[in-house]
Amino acid sequence: MNAKKTHSDSAPGGEGRERPVLIKPARKRGLLARLRAYFLTGIVVSAPVGITIWLIWLFVAFVDRTVVPLIPDAYNPSDVLGVSVPGIGVIVVLVVVTVIGFMVTNFFGRFMVKMGESMVSRVPVVRTIYGVLKQIFDAVLAQSEGAFREVILIEYPRKGIWVIGFITSNTEGEVQRVTPQEMVNVFLPTTPNPTSGFLLFVPRVDCITLDMTVEEGVKLVISGGIVSPPDPEAPPPPKGEASEPEGEAAEQEDATQAESK
Repeated sequence: MNAKKTHSDSAPGGEGRERPVLIKPARKRGLLARLRAYFLTGIVVSAPVGITIWLIWLFVAFVDRTVVPLIPDAYNPSDVLGVSVPGIGVIVVLVVVTVIGFMVTNFFGRFMVKMGESMVSRVPVVRTIYGVLKQIFDAVLAQSEGAFREVILIEYPRKGIWVIGFITSNTEGEVQRVTPQEMVNVFLPTTPNPTSGFLLFVPRVDCITLDMTVEEGVKLVISGGIVSPPDPEAPPPPKGEASEPEGEAAEQEDATQAESK
């Protein structure tokens, strides 16, 4: 960008000499504009932190209201210390769940779990709910092979339109038997709530596997495309080549030095 123009010097003895005519720098923003920019920046920085702390506080308060009344007064730290101690219910739940996990790892614990599951399987409605929840938790928490570990692109709802999906597992059973191609189970999340969505059976050849992680894919869905992960295979910018704002700043600095001379 050519930031300098020249004209003849009108000063005595300056015939034939030319001096640069500088482009005036942009006007500085007023106080209200700067305060507005600071305010918006503060919202961008503080809102995620504040909302996260608020949600954690709501969860801790809900667990405390549910669990603390079940603790005997003699063992309740709030009654012993005389002050309310937040988070006691969460600690109790973590301890109880850990103890249950320890107990079911031995022979007696596995026997009790098996007997309990056999009793639940005899109740028509309860066995369906329990079976679905158990499969979901086994897939997510036990990190079964291929579960929610692959981010893909598929054409949906028509050709030429692409959406982010997550492969949960390979298609099995009757669905795979009646389809001619190798199919995969794809979870198609909705924006901005990725916990809801659709289950699609997609041919494996129609899936484009992405290098982004599941966490990056979820962030992309939640933000509606605002937070886009960087492309790991994108070529780096050439070295020694200044960006446009930096080039303008350097040009203005050179012009200021020329004017002072």
